[in-house]
Amino acid sequence: MFDYPRLQKLVLTALCLFFWITYFTGPPLNYWIGVSVLVIIIIYLIFLILPFTPLSKKQVLNAGAAIPDQAISIMISNVFEDNLNTQGCLAEIHKAKPDVVILLETNKRWEQETATLENEYPYFVRVPLENTYGLLLYSKLQLENTQVKYLVQDDIPSIHTKLRLRNGQQVQLYAVHPTPPVPNENVRSTERDKELLLVADLAKASRLPVIVAGDLNDVAWSHTTELFLKMSGLLDPRRGRGFFNSFHAHYPFLRFPLDHAFSSEHFKLRQIKRLSNFGSDHFPIFLELQYEDLAALQQEPMHPDADEVQEAQEKKNKV
Repeated sequence: MFDYPRLQKLVLTALCLFFWITYFTGPPLNYWIGVSVLVIIIIYLIFLILPFTPLSKKQVLNAGAAIPDQAISIMISNVFEDNLNTQGCLAEIHKAKPDVVILLETNKRWEQETATLENEYPYFVRVPLENTYGLLLYSKLQLENTQVKYLVQDDIPSIHTKLRLRNGQQVQLYAVHPTPPVPNENVRSTERDKELLLVADLAKASRLPVIVAGDLNDVAWSHTTELFLKMSGLLDPRRGRGFFNSFHAHYPFLRFPLDHAFSSEHFKLRQIKRLSNFGSDHFPIFLELQYEDLAALQQEPMHPDADEVQEAQEKKNKV
């Protein structure tokens, strides 16, 4: 969890430096030790956050001319199971008009109250649960070979399905929502890390273009997310663009990028944005990707070193 508030820690450390410089009245040696320590912390935090700002190189390049038949738009929304504003959720979906909708934390009530989406989204997979890990997936694009899997825990599902773009190109989609590292639930994030790395193996082995989307309960800049990207060979559209913080919707100073969509090098980005909140503790995230024949030659995923491969294997072997 201490990976989460790096931006907040940067702001607070900068404030500490300001007050230290302004009000410190002790010995000069102590003054310069304090300044040095705080400056080092600030530089370190900037180093970690910089890849997710427009000052850095984009990992997923901007798409070229629009090719609608090769595009796919996805809306990811953790709806908050106890949220009663299903009409607000439906309104946001109709406004954004995504090709694929992934709703997380959905129970039987959410399944029933979003069933009207079938009229516009004829392909769907519904796994409603009362444990805050239910998944609903609605798609305008044809779904094939769909499976619901429980990779780590028997009550935490993920949806594995192929879908066809309008030009016939198959794409492998993984919709996931692993458990978070929180007190009294998963203090050490063992299950989350294991599920992400198992999905990374599936993505790496796929012969099709891949998209992994959902609430990963991990921030974009964490060591685990970077390890996931290296082991899967996927790319993060946030890198070089911005944070797109999705949680917590009600506390502006405590917001983190927890809802993600990662893609293989076959896709370029048309757009990514945060949508309006409808009563959940998460903002929905919308992105549009475009499959391009030359994209794989123009984009380079990160690669793990030997130590990272060993670390990933150890995490996958943990119970």
